[in-house]
Amino acid sequence: MTGVFSLLPDGRPGLLGPLPSGARPSAAGGEDASRYLAAGGYAPLPAPDRMLDLIAAAGLRGRGGAGFPAAVKLRAVRDAPGRAVVVANGEEGEPGSVKDRWLLRHRPHAVLDGLRLAAAMTGAERGCVYLSDAPAERAVRRALAECPADLCIDVVRTEHAYVAGEESAVVRRIDGGPALPRAKPPRPFESGVGGAPTLVANVETLARVARMHAHPEAADAVAGAHLVTLSGTSRTRAETDTGGATALAEVPAGTRLKVLADLCGHGAADSVLLGGLFGGLHGAGWTDLPLDHDRLSAAGGALGCGALHFLHPRDCPVAVATEAAAYLAAQSARQCGVCVSGTGALAAALASVARGEADAETTGKLHRWSRQLPGRGACGLLDAAARIVATLLAHFPDRVDGHRGSACPACAGAAPEDGRRFTVPVP
Repeated sequence: MTGVFSLLPDGRPGLLGPLPSGARPSAAGGEDASRYLAAGGYAPLPAPDRMLDLIAAAGLRGRGGAGFPAAVKLRAVRDAPGRAVVVANGEEGEPGSVKDRWLLRHRPHAVLDGLRLAAAMTGAERGCVYLSDAPAERAVRRALAECPADLCIDVVRTEHAYVAGEESAVVRRIDGGPALPRAKPPRPFESGVGGAPTLVANVETLARVARMHAHPEAADAVAGAHLVTLSGTSRTRAETDTGGATALAEVPAGTRLKVLADLCGHGAADSVLLGGLFGGLHGAGWTDLPLDHDRLSAAGGALGCGALHFLHPRDCPVAVATEAAAYLAAQSARQCGVCVSGTGALAAALASVARGEADAETTGKLHRWSRQLPGRGACGLLDAAARIVATLLAHFPDRVDGHRGSACPACAGAAPEDGRRFTVPVP
């Protein structure tokens, strides 16, 4: 089962489901500009401070993974010296996330409208859409040909990679270099594209800014809703061939994770991998966790990009963690020695656990490394690998101990580096 769903109450403006006022995707794909305009899109630019105040009051957070307050980021770029640049970041590095590619393919005008508003709030005269997905690029270029915004917007294509969407990697690629993270400071808001203060904003964040401008009366609801990618272990041969039961859903803030599992046919799951590969594994009590940045953080996890991968009772969390760590180690930019050695060591140790070859010393090393490694790389990849290990040890200590001396059947052949288990098709 693969689908697109909205759980927003009737009348709430959202990004999924039918387009406003009867708008439909054009025959060539993507939104039809005339209907987007008729539905209130590309409305006259507001006073920049008024729009910033609306975003701040609604509490909109970035949807790229870190959940940083959008208004704070916008103001930092606005207040930095120099003419700003605004970037719509549509490069989804997480293999379990599809929301950004879906938006660029089907709601490109909402993204471009948000980029136009971001330029107005920061004083930017140049914009850029950054992506790696070919269908998304085609949809964006068609939309740009119709876009009435008075803003110079370029489209920059990159190669897909886990680290290619990190904000400093985005800047390096737009400037003609490799899509690899750089050391910070400076951060892009201080010195970004061409040395200018640069806003690198996730495409969902920008689309929500556009919806808030069109529906200021519903700003809180728009800011609180999330696009989430839902997936899990396949249950049938047909689902094995297509990546399992998956869904893209728009849900209100605070929705319980059990509701989301039920939505995509994974109601029998007994644990979950949060935030793509960034939020860690969670076992007992996961069903009552709400979709909320602060509550998930307090529980030791992270919402990240909003991708949730559900595990069924027959799944082994050791195998899942082993595959996740192997994928992250393979995706390392190989610029930071601590990342190369750290992700490699974590992946190798987990692989030995999965094979039934680990002892108490191995487990001790995993505990120590998962505490010592976070924050030491140039991007979040090393943090993701460490959190996977830390949460496996915290939530499934008995399962880890049970692998001493013998591997379980579910772990046989674990640790592929291509992220196949977590990859979700774009609906």
